[in-house]
Amino acid sequence: MELEELIRRLETLVPEPRKGLPDEVFRLVSRLTPLVNVDLLIKDDGGRTLLTWRDDGVSPAGWHVPGGIIRFQETAATRIAAVARRELQAEVKFEPAPLAINELIDPAQRTRGHFISLLYRCRLTTPLPEGSRFLPGKPRRDAWMWHAACPEDLIPVHGIYRPFF
Repeated sequence: MELEELIRRLETLVPEPRKGLPDEVFRLVSRLTPLVNVDLLIKDDGGRTLLTWRDDGVSPAGWHVPGGIIRFQETAATRIAAVARRELQAEVKFEPAPLAINELIDPAQRTRGHFISLLYRCRLTTPLPEGSRFLPGKPRRDAWMWHAACPEDLIPVHGIYRPFF
């Protein structure tokens, strides 16, 4: 089968890439090109940093800065709002220019091994849901917690954000 025909067949599996990609297609794309993502740096009035618990099999379970990969023809602003709603069940405002831009390459990682990460300073405009607060000893995906310092179990790839704590 020729490459052009394979591509046409693949495109039929992804009729609306703006809505995201099927997992298998996403993994393929991540093996072929860098991914661009937004990360949300959210601080409270006391200077603590808001992190969520991540346990998705991509990296070791641990704390991470909420974030997400920008979809096809989606603005960074739209993805920031979507991340806040999905991971925090909250709304945020953010500074228009990224606070930091980082290129992350993991030569040992074939899938999801190259990212361009845009870190945005954000502030909550709605309260966080108490039902999603992290309960010590009971980690669950997307549970949130304020951190006065960088936790030891920050996911390794987010080590680049240690200076922001």
